[in-house]
Amino acid sequence: MHAQETTFSKLVQGETQFQVPLYQRTYTWQRDELRRLWDDVLEVVEDEQAGKEPAAHFLGSVVLAPERVAAGGTQRWLVVDGQQRLTTLMLAFTALRDRHRATGREKKAARIHDLILVNGHQDGNDHYRLLPTQADREAFVACVESLPTAGGPGNIGGAYRFFDAALTEGEENASSESAGAEWVDAVESVLRDLLSVVSITAAEGDNVYRIFESINNTGVGLSQSDLLRNYLFMCLPKRGEAVYRNLWLPMQELLGPARLELLVWLDLVVGGDVRAKQSEIYRDQKKRLELLSSDEEALEAEVLRLRVRSDRLMRIVEPWREKEPGLRDVLERLVRWGGQTHYPLALLLLDRVDEGGCTSEEAATALSYAESYLVRRLFAGNSTTGNNRTFMELPKEVERELESGRSLADAVRHALSAKAGTRVWPSGTVMRESIRSRPFYKSGRSHQRFEILRRFEDSYGASEPVDYAKAKLTVEHVLPQQPAQQWFDLLAEESGEGESPQELHGHLVHTLGNLTLSGDNARLSNHPFRRKQQILDSSALRMNQIIAGVERWGRAEILARADELAERAEKLWPGPLDGTAHADDEWAGWGELRQALLSTPAGTWTTYGELAALIGTHAIVVGNHIKTRPALHGAYRVLTADGKLSPGFRWPEGYEGPSDPREVLESEGVPFDAWGRAHRSHRLMASDLAMLIGKDDFDDEESLRESASQGGEGVSEASRFEKLLRDNQTPDTVEGVLASLRFWVELGGMLDYGRKSETSCFPTLSLNGSRARSLWPLALYPVAGTAEVVFQHLKRRPPFDDEVLRRELMTRLNHVRGVDLAEAKLDLRPSFPLDVFAERGEELRGVLEWFADTVTRGEACRPVGTTEPETSA
Repeated sequence: MHAQETTFSKLVQGETQFQVPLYQRTYTWQRDELRRLWDDVLEVVEDEQAGKEPAAHFLGSVVLAPERVAAGGTQRWLVVDGQQRLTTLMLAFTALRDRHRATGREKKAARIHDLILVNGHQDGNDHYRLLPTQADREAFVACVESLPTAGGPGNIGGAYRFFDAALTEGEENASSESAGAEWVDAVESVLRDLLSVVSITAAEGDNVYRIFESINNTGVGLSQSDLLRNYLFMCLPKRGEAVYRNLWLPMQELLGPARLELLVWLDLVVGGDVRAKQSEIYRDQKKRLELLSSDEEALEAEVLRLRVRSDRLMRIVEPWREKEPGLRDVLERLVRWGGQTHYPLALLLLDRVDEGGCTSEEAATALSYAESYLVRRLFAGNSTTGNNRTFMELPKEVERELESGRSLADAVRHALSAKAGTRVWPSGTVMRESIRSRPFYKSGRSHQRFEILRRFEDSYGASEPVDYAKAKLTVEHVLPQQPAQQWFDLLAEESGEGESPQELHGHLVHTLGNLTLSGDNARLSNHPFRRKQQILDSSALRMNQIIAGVERWGRAEILARADELAERAEKLWPGPLDGTAHADDEWAGWGELRQALLSTPAGTWTTYGELAALIGTHAIVVGNHIKTRPALHGAYRVLTADGKLSPGFRWPEGYEGPSDPREVLESEGVPFDAWGRAHRSHRLMASDLAMLIGKDDFDDEESLRESASQGGEGVSEASRFEKLLRDNQTPDTVEGVLASLRFWVELGGMLDYGRKSETSCFPTLSLNGSRARSLWPLALYPVAGTAEVVFQHLKRRPPFDDEVLRRELMTRLNHVRGVDLAEAKLDLRPSFPLDVFAERGEELRGVLEWFADTVTRGEACRPVGTTEPETSA
């Protein structure tokens, strides 16, 4: 075998074709892997535009085996390993070509098409430089050929939409049209010439399947911290034994492998390396330590410094170790918030406290500014994408602020207040308006929403504080998500001109003013407010007693409570320094709307109301915004609530396609009925849009599920599900659903139940007896009367991470009369009515049996310890 380092453009040059063999899995990269690659690309782009000498980014290796030279001179290569990287880059170039076309840069678009994507003088399959597996081929060709179905469902379409959205946003956010074009050119330069790959080529006649099998066989590699340890102690021939025994081993035992790598990474970040990656800490630390490699005393001092910092890291991840109450409190709140975003700043502050550079009170104040930055951005709906970068840059910036004479807390506040890139600390005005109007229940993660409501409750200073560890509280809606008619009658009294009670409900229901904490979700349900008052009045929570004290619960009361909570929020989470707020900043909601339209798959449509629910405003406001911006990508996919074309829709100037938006939608796969209404099965709801832009909290649903097999509360949830089912569905539907659930248990499955206001049921399979690895095909909602098919969940877990199996599941379900799942929703959570279980229960049970058998066979064929190649960039 021969190996050489090369660039992507050189790899694919000439009359060449790369074929992905049939024994390979389908394309699997999703948002997380794409985002990591894109972040790496943007870093190199920044260096290039700043005039720095850009370093090539190592993407990984591809293993190729030569095939016969085709007629016409095309050299064919089998892609033994590396199809994820090759396919991803091809899709990135496809989106880049289309970005050039959209802005009139035809020559640049043609260059990409002819030199990277296709073999211009070849026909049929030979025309394409990359030929994916048959399961992916149609979606890939649609992108390369710019067919109407380009960017449809599945991972291929999802990757194309990801790059299309990223390129569009990046160019449009530039300071000028020329700056945007220069930025796109820089991206092209990086993708073409600064992404380094190692091309490993087998000899003709080699057994390529055996090569593939050996590459992807079991095996445990050395971690980054293992490599660093080995290097350090190779340089410590005299002191090594004592250093290992007294410093390294205690640190390793205290932290464990994952936290040890985290510490070594944080050591680089706090030291000023704002681009350090946890996947490359050995390389970066080795480069720094090489200067000391012949000085054992200096190397011992480095290990000692890490050992001392290991104790500080443990105070960050386990705040009970912190002795100072004020500092401990804010560390605990940040741990409950979740994630590691604040770690670089927290480690810098604990360094300062322990070394006498500041008091614990000042460090607590500084950390509270970091907490406020995160909370206010959640209120305002700002993306979390840039948060890690912001906090990685903070230590270096804080040190610079300290040099100007500021105190530590002021230095942190000043650094966070300075707008740079995506760094925006929302002002009080923005926060107050967001609290009044944004769908808070759809923002952030469920535990973050809970933490905010907990802070509000604690701020009332009740004489008997709530024991949150025992209370089993959840976030609840006062105005229910599925209200009875009495609620709509009340809202009808407050609806404005042209606004229905249902629209007013949609605007208010998820806002902060309508949310509280309760341990009585089963009792609250969708009862009238009078009944809820009695339950809330008996609550130990002060904020529930306040809600119970009002006469009614409608628009006026919800907005009044929102204003009261906004006043408290100003005191709990202080804002940026005066004079640093940017009044001309675009409202974050419009950015989300653009992102949602860019992420919408071909073959789907949505409404002004769903977009309004997503971003927290009114459908009329969304309609006016889109009307004045006809160039918005995908605006033709936004229809009226009944699925008809908007009479005010206009194509942007210069558009050369079909004049009828319906013709465009039908070419993408959206069917219309005789009355001109788009089929509802292809409609994207606000929850679908949230998933597409990464805002949903579906992962949190796992923490809200309980197994009936565990007994205890799980049994009561099972009983409540059945009661809700009997209260809201026909007897035939009830019997059909329960018969299918009994059948599932007989197959060896178990039943999990959601603990939200509507108790849902998840027929679940536990893999190898571990609930940490589980699969469920459906989520059953007894009040809404729907069964959701959770492709969104399945696409992340084997064996259904294989798109072929998800498509087969959809096909089998669609063969059941009454089920109509749109192919365009293959990555989402389409649903069908529960009443299908009444007449077609036996057919549905056949699908469930196939699902269980597929999972069992897939698990039996999965070797223990098998690695998943190319799962990240």
